[in-house]
Amino acid sequence: MQGVTTLEQSSLKNSDEKIQRELEFTSFYRWHHWIRVLSIIILTVTGFYISVPFIVPAVNAQPTNFLNADLRGIHEIFGFIMISMFIGKTYYFFFSVKDKVEINSFKDLFSLKNWLNQVGYYLLLTKHPKLSGAYNVIQLMAYVVFYVAISGLILTGLILYVHSFHGGIGAILYDSMRVIEAMIGGLAAVRELHHILMWGVIIFVVGHVYMVVFNAVYGKEGTVDSIFSGYRWKRKH
Repeated sequence: MQGVTTLEQSSLKNSDEKIQRELEFTSFYRWHHWIRVLSIIILTVTGFYISVPFIVPAVNAQPTNFLNADLRGIHEIFGFIMISMFIGKTYYFFFSVKDKVEINSFKDLFSLKNWLNQVGYYLLLTKHPKLSGAYNVIQLMAYVVFYVAISGLILTGLILYVHSFHGGIGAILYDSMRVIEAMIGGLAAVRELHHILMWGVIIFVVGHVYMVVFNAVYGKEGTVDSIFSGYRWKRKH
């Protein structure tokens, strides 16, 4: 009888709980996210190759083996795609009305209670705290570090770029990039910093995927689905 009573109480509780679909990410955000994912993958693979070539083309007497140059060119193309994504995302972060859900996340940043509850949630000790925006405080700080790393990668990447292409954008940026290069400590230091920041992005990606999957499985609100459809499921009591 006690088991039946418990089942009835659970059914009544579920009947009082409504699940509503809410828009979390706009189409711009979703397209931007996946273009950025593709760019990071290609930039990482080609960046590793440029650093330490792990594929040797077949020996050919003709001057047609330009694998390193081809991959460097692909790396630079997607580097500029990443720059365009960075500029677009920065603009939308501050000025898009539909994407205000992101900037609203900063409201929770200075709440000690929110920090404690969020850490407790990941340790399976507490419920997920109520959020003011799209991200919890730990996700928000991870994104801040990510964008700092991306900013550094773009800057150091442009310094390296002006040494490869001396016309067009390379010529326009040459003098200013050489000044920043000297401030960093020379071309070798720039290249080393570029590699270190790349590893920072790789670590962020691993942590980001883990947190998304954790929230999707443990929270059961369609967190993973939202980056495809734009919508997530919210429980209303």
